[in-house]
Amino acid sequence: MLRSTQFPPVLLVRAARLRLSGRVHFPRDRVGDVVRRPGEDYEIFRKMTVDGDGPPGAAFEVGFRFARFPDRVNRWLSRIPMPLIAAQPGFRSKTWMSGRESGAFLGVYEWDTVEDAERYWDSLPMRLMRRRAAPGTLEKRSRPCRRRA
Repeated sequence: MLRSTQFPPVLLVRAARLRLSGRVHFPRDRVGDVVRRPGEDYEIFRKMTVDGDGPPGAAFEVGFRFARFPDRVNRWLSRIPMPLIAAQPGFRSKTWMSGRESGAFLGVYEWDTVEDAERYWDSLPMRLMRRRAAPGTLEKRSRPCRRRA
């Protein structure tokens, strides 16, 4: 169930405020890096961060293959929900990755809390992504992050 803070008009206003205040960033320092995961190497192609207080408290990962369109089209389409992602309550960062062999996509998110991460599963951006995923390819997990001193 969507909370009032997850309705698209509320999120778009919040996203505009975050962007205009300079709190949203698109660091490029890791773009092109390869992340080795069991069974697949993933290449980072985008990162988005939102300034927050202290380190994030949770991580959320979702992996899948898109049902349609080639990799380059899906990379472009993944830009569309970015404001709705950045404005989610508790959002801190997302790293977009693409499998070098399979073309599978992997999103690694950071959140303020595990509850924020798990709540994201029912958000509009995730519902849209789940509709575009090829059947049987969707995997997700959320976990607490180790807090740094």
